[in-house]
Amino acid sequence: MSGGPFSGATGAAAASHHAGADASGPRPTETRLYFVRHAHSAYEHGRELERGLSAAGEAEARAICRRLEREGIERFVSSPYRRAIDTIRPLADAAGQDIELHADLRERLVSGERDLGPEGFLEAKRRCYAEPDYRPPGGESSREAAARAVSVVRGLLREHPGRRIAIGTHGDILTLMLGTFDPGFGYDFWQSLSMPDAYCARFAGERFLGAERIGYGCGEK
Repeated sequence: MSGGPFSGATGAAAASHHAGADASGPRPTETRLYFVRHAHSAYEHGRELERGLSAAGEAEARAICRRLEREGIERFVSSPYRRAIDTIRPLADAAGQDIELHADLRERLVSGERDLGPEGFLEAKRRCYAEPDYRPPGGESSREAAARAVSVVRGLLREHPGRRIAIGTHGDILTLMLGTFDPGFGYDFWQSLSMPDAYCARFAGERFLGAERIGYGCGEK
């Protein structure tokens, strides 16, 4: 399938996604969602739910949260995976807020019970983006994963218009969520993400206005 919500980013589109975030305040009806990909976590097959951040990841999480403190974020939601929660926890703690967990924001499973290894994992990932309805053994298709995560996003937009909300997330499901609104977010974008990473997506109602990367320094990739 070409040109759909899961196609790869073009050079121009990818460049626009990585532009700096607009420092001006949002219009009264504009909702801002801050998608925060988790910081470094040592991979352990089969321990998706409970594996946390590495020591380096904890330092990176503090750095990106210090940057995001300037954004006036009011609500905090996350994937139930520990590494996503722990990445935005310093930000939620600084704001004196709890983190609301949504199971449908979990990472998309590609490899199932079998460890595919680095090359096999990338090949499965490429196919998932090229064929949105392809479901790897024991995993989810791109279309299935995007649908359940975007349902959470649309709910947040309806329930909290004009607010600023941080979402603790993962590289693949982040790409699929943004790709639903803009086909420029695809496999190439996923490969370009760092750990951690942050994108501010702006909406008027449920209409997508654009997304910009937020740089945070401190050895960011």
